[in-house]
Amino acid sequence: MPEGIESAPRDEAVRDTYTHGHHESVLRTHSWRTAENSAAYLIPELEPGLTLLDVGCGPGTITVDLARRLAPGKVTGVDAAASIVKQAAALAHDEGVTNAEFRVGDVYALDFPDASFDIVHAHQVLQHVANPVAAMREIRRVLKPGGLFAARDVDYGGVVWYPVSEGLSEWMRVYRDVHFWNGGNPDAGRALKAWAHLAGFTEVRSSASIWCFASELEREWWGDSWAERATESDFASHAIQAGVADLAELRTMAAAWRAWVKDPDGWFAMPHGEILARKAPAAPNA
Repeated sequence: MPEGIESAPRDEAVRDTYTHGHHESVLRTHSWRTAENSAAYLIPELEPGLTLLDVGCGPGTITVDLARRLAPGKVTGVDAAASIVKQAAALAHDEGVTNAEFRVGDVYALDFPDASFDIVHAHQVLQHVANPVAAMREIRRVLKPGGLFAARDVDYGGVVWYPVSEGLSEWMRVYRDVHFWNGGNPDAGRALKAWAHLAGFTEVRSSASIWCFASELEREWWGDSWAERATESDFASHAIQAGVADLAELRTMAAAWRAWVKDPDGWFAMPHGEILARKAPAAPNA
């Protein structure tokens, strides 16, 4: 088995915790996401009338965008956090999107019958679960025969930035340690294809895309968010609990992010792995 592909079984001894939490600084970045900037690989597969489940929907910006494209097809977003589900539902209401609904849900035990959806979408989800293969098997269960599973996850092993910064290098080291401590895999993007095969998908197409933050506005948006996250979000408390950084070190990381924001040559790139995995169609009648 390739290293890092199969995850530990889900049991009481394994942490299965979302690294970022739901601090305002986190939700601010999540709310930037749309189908165009976060699910472009899926857009050619969308047809009006199809049903879609968005797993780990967060504040719902991608979900609502997908719902507009699939109308009159019904779109359902699920997230583990009740407060975020409420926020996503409010967004759909405010945007006048009536074919989207939101509910609390568990990716390991989705509250839907077998073969319920044409498409299941998961953006930046599988990196945060302790057993992504088990999650994919549950996703496969709720897909209709011939249905499509679309997943996209960052690969922190390929993240790069300019200029060289000891503070950002230390942030990356601590981030990876915290992510692993929480039971996830920060390099999930490269493993999506293999996980899908292990989950029983036989037709899997892979692609990759990148987020790049370089303009003044992009640096302010991304860097200021991480400067705040470094000391205020669940990432900070997890780093301290895990023993991989103290508050002084986290403040140094925050200062490094603010310095990067102010540098007109600042540049930051995040590669993502993507898959489109199709469930086998139903066998023809004998």
